[in-house]
Amino acid sequence: MVKNVIETHPFEVFIPKNIKSLIVGSFPGKQQTQSELDETHWFYGAPRNQLWKILELVYKTELKNRQQKQRLFEEAGIGMTDIIKSCVRIEGTNLDENLDIKEYNKETIEKILKQHRPKVLFTSRFVEKEFKKLFADYKNIDILPSPSPRYFRLRIEDKAKIYKEKLPKLREIL
Repeated sequence: MVKNVIETHPFEVFIPKNIKSLIVGSFPGKQQTQSELDETHWFYGAPRNQLWKILELVYKTELKNRQQKQRLFEEAGIGMTDIIKSCVRIEGTNLDENLDIKEYNKETIEKILKQHRPKVLFTSRFVEKEFKKLFADYKNIDILPSPSPRYFRLRIEDKAKIYKEKLPKLREIL
């Protein structure tokens, strides 16, 4: 019998100096927590996840590695973190409902909320529900369409339109 292993989040929170919005997800895919990470790995790095493809459409830029992604987030004022710091995968899958939460990322998120007061954007209803358990009084929140390929009610182009409405705009270059 295989014993369930506690997985710890492999990425540090990303907070640019001019943060306006904070994207909050659940927890990285098992490929990212159970393998060696290189400079191309970062949040939402599962090959089928659509987040970076959506953001490429929104910001009309290529996002192939961590440096390009972080540069965009610095320019746009977008931070990124996850609600879960450590968990066990019940079924061994990446589905949120199969995560047995061992520790929330509460202190880090609490510090960001107090210090910066960003608009918080969730990548799933699961994350929204968990956030509200921890931060019931924080009201500057919204939800984005899930970047998961399992969320097929919207085409990627339609998801990009909604993201574009909710995410900060880049400064116009004169």
